[in-house]
Amino acid sequence: MTPEQQSHKTRALCELAPVIPVLVVGDAGCAQGLATALVSGGLPVLEVTLRTPAALDVIRAMAQVPGGHVGAGTVLTPDDAKRARDAGASFAVSPGLTERLARACEDIGLPLLPGAATASEVMRAMELGYSMLKFFPAEAAGGAKSLRSLAGPLPQASFCPTGGVTLQNAPDYLALPNVVCVGGSWIAPDADVAAGDWAAIRGRAHAAAALR
Repeated sequence: MTPEQQSHKTRALCELAPVIPVLVVGDAGCAQGLATALVSGGLPVLEVTLRTPAALDVIRAMAQVPGGHVGAGTVLTPDDAKRARDAGASFAVSPGLTERLARACEDIGLPLLPGAATASEVMRAMELGYSMLKFFPAEAAGGAKSLRSLAGPLPQASFCPTGGVTLQNAPDYLALPNVVCVGGSWIAPDADVAAGDWAAIRGRAHAAAALR
């Protein structure tokens, strides 16, 4: 799968909803309930970060939920990409981009949403064939103003900003011509996940799905 094909697939996923929940889940036992709440709330594309020992088991469980598309976040190495693919991830998200990671995802057919925060990083990603990118860390890198500035000289690039995105500032990002969706962690806070409060999470998902 070429980088161009990968970007086509990741863009199609990003177009399914205005928000991709970014999830750090430590207990695979709650994975299906959480995914069901998010998908039924109108957010079918989920990113499970590889930041906990349970992450791959969480991906395996969430991949069984009908209507969902589960990806792996914080993919840093070829081994991360392979383990995520084998666990059932349908795409990968990385905070940056290296040629080694790009080649690995191409070899195993795993669509990659790579990160970029500067014009040079965007240009480098585009040289490698990636046009659908993660803008990270969004708020720390200048927020919506920075992304708006990139749209002029680099209109070919589209973004999913992640990092500091909230229900309050998400509309500022979504109003930009080069933003397809945003990634956010506010939809499934740790306390609600631990309590199994799927109704509260479903309600936040409905509100996020209505942001478009």
